[in-house]
Amino acid sequence: MVDISFLVISVLTVVCAIASLELRSLIYGSIALMGSLLGIAFFFLLLDAPFVAMFQVAVYVGSIAVLILFTVMLVKRELIFTKIEDPKRKYIGVGLMLILIVGLGSVIMDSGLKSISTHSAPIDFNEIGEDFLTYYWPALVIMALILSSSITGALVLARRENIENEQHTN
Repeated sequence: MVDISFLVISVLTVVCAIASLELRSLIYGSIALMGSLLGIAFFFLLLDAPFVAMFQVAVYVGSIAVLILFTVMLVKRELIFTKIEDPKRKYIGVGLMLILIVGLGSVIMDSGLKSISTHSAPIDFNEIGEDFLTYYWPALVIMALILSSSITGALVLARRENIENEQHTN
């Protein structure tokens, strides 16, 4: 059953990742990116790491992808796409992706992953949560400040465009 769910999750994650790159609509591309990040969270659940999976959902799906959606909706489309696309770049990207996949696959196959034993003591998630809130809270605060400042920057960019248009009409 785990093998079937792994295959389904991996196919959905890869399809969402490709869709996020290939869709012309930025909104649908952002939603596909959310699906890809959610698929990664499901991989963490399959690895029996629910704390990391919920952190993935909270930080990446809940914050970063929503931030991208707000930025896309607030910034004018003409400001983002002013360059004509070169069709050769797509083939170069696919070639580089295949080289990267083959390289990473060979590194993983030679890493000795099969010799890892899983007969260790279970992990105490309460300790992880206490360490997270005791030692790593500054990183969480900095991350929240960065996210809020980027949303504020997107609002300022959208507002500045409207002010410039109003000044030209007066």
